[in-house]
Amino acid sequence: MSTIAWIALGSLAAWGWLLLGQGFFWRTDQRLPRREDPARWPSVAVVVPARDEAEVLPVSLPSLLVQDYPGPAWIVLVDDGSKDGTGDLARALSVRYGGLPLTVASPGPPEAGWTGKLWAVRHGIAVARASEAWPAPEYLLLTDADIAHEPDSLRELVAAATTQSVDLVSQMARLRVASGWERLVVPAFVYFFAQLYPFRRVNKDGARTAAAAGGCVLLRTETADRARVPESIRHAVIDDVSLARAVRRAGGRLWLGLAERVDSIRPYPGLGSLWRMVSRSAYAQLRHNPLLLAGTVGGLLLVYAAPPAALAAGLFGGDTAAGLLGAGAWAVMTGTYIPMLRYYRQSLWSAFLLPFTALLYLCMTVDSAVQHYRGRGASWKGRTYPRPRTGHSRA
Repeated sequence: MSTIAWIALGSLAAWGWLLLGQGFFWRTDQRLPRREDPARWPSVAVVVPARDEAEVLPVSLPSLLVQDYPGPAWIVLVDDGSKDGTGDLARALSVRYGGLPLTVASPGPPEAGWTGKLWAVRHGIAVARASEAWPAPEYLLLTDADIAHEPDSLRELVAAATTQSVDLVSQMARLRVASGWERLVVPAFVYFFAQLYPFRRVNKDGARTAAAAGGCVLLRTETADRARVPESIRHAVIDDVSLARAVRRAGGRLWLGLAERVDSIRPYPGLGSLWRMVSRSAYAQLRHNPLLLAGTVGGLLLVYAAPPAALAAGLFGGDTAAGLLGAGAWAVMTGTYIPMLRYYRQSLWSAFLLPFTALLYLCMTVDSAVQHYRGRGASWKGRTYPRPRTGHSRA
């Protein structure tokens, strides 16, 4: 066989393993179990870190204020140095919509060694626990300012956590897919995340795989204390995965799945905004390790670029073996992507574009490494986070 045929055979073998041996990552059936109301509804503090979120807050915050939750619940929105009136807008929305009580707090600039979001979360938890107007929170709902919840979202999360005896329940919010670039990139973003952290493995007791989706996390307060979060992960750029790992190390049980009633409303209308979303933490995902970067680049090329290249060699170069092997690998790749496209209600024909999208992600990852070595590190909303001196970019 030719060299390209051997490469195509390696790609087909890799896809065979991904199909059957990577926790069935491609399936989209991990959803919240049907609700069974607990005997008693525990107290919940909702903590929302917000930095310059005036654009999305008029949609997201009212969805929290009007939560239909039978137990005691209140909201702490942490205005993290916003310059667009986020705090004042939150107060005005609370007056307008009523519902759950709202406290707006400000933590001041983060101390050295803390990322901005985790510094805000730390302050929000402290405020929620210090309030004399409410009982000590038994659960914490950590949710981003760009996440909109259906009115029964909190009820469903708490019911799942209490009846299933889970310490951390997290839902991957359904991201916006309105623009052409969002339709191309966003479903693949969730697909790649599930490939790295198969939800079934995360949800299996005793498994080594641990992950969460930072936009919507319900955490038992007692477990947070035992895991020393957020202090133990204060430097983490990829805070959701680090949080899940800390909880698992502390003996906590995890559940992660796709959301049906929780949506991200943040727009990513152009490729530039999507590029920044991915590249800001991609190299941190690889622990700032150049060997892992090289392996990732090689792996992406083998798994995603080799099949169409081999098929082209078969069609236009007369290499029948390469063409057949490449077509087989591409078929398996396409089949594993279709369930995610269905979840996002996108055309199934776009599954054939996954190799192109994967190459975009490869470029984003390399760019993330380039920015790191230029001293810019992970950057988000005016803050740049260098590699932690301890060498642990993820807890």
